[in-house]
Amino acid sequence: MDTTTATSGEVKRYDYSVWALPQEELTPRLKKLMEDLRSEFGGPQFEPHVTVVGAISLTETEARDKFDKACEKLKPYCATVEKVGTGTFYYQCVYLLLQPTPEVVEASAHSCAHFGYKNSTPYMPHLSLLYGDLTDEEKKTAQEKAYALDDSIGSLSLQISRIALYKTDTKDKSCKSWEKVAECQLKP
Repeated sequence: MDTTTATSGEVKRYDYSVWALPQEELTPRLKKLMEDLRSEFGGPQFEPHVTVVGAISLTETEARDKFDKACEKLKPYCATVEKVGTGTFYYQCVYLLLQPTPEVVEASAHSCAHFGYKNSTPYMPHLSLLYGDLTDEEKKTAQEKAYALDDSIGSLSLQISRIALYKTDTKDKSCKSWEKVAECQLKP
């Protein structure tokens, strides 16, 4: 329960995100790849995830309620990596681009609807490997390094059967304040 209050007596709001978590047996492989990339290119440590709902400001009670309701009808699904891609901003520096299949897109649309979250751009399902402000050349090198470190990473399949609610202050580029608030096992 969110008991933090502002001086005016209002309940404090935080940024929350919903993440799809890859199958547990795949997590060590992803973490190793992420760690190897960080050792060369820098950047913060964070849990492997696919963002389903981007950061939205809510009280913890609101976030938990919306999360629980979103979980009720969400089914496990498969997501397939299309390629290692690079992006144009910090939180999409180097990532695994996922095929936008109906199941992947619907999981996000369903969850966003429950949270009242409106995407400013079309949903691009991805699992970030590296956060950072790299030059285009450094991103290209990191992309090539990802393939060199794990040559089958570009055709990986993720079995999504767990989603989690995270408190994610996007101003904290160290990601140290990010914390898991709740997790849901999806039922077939």
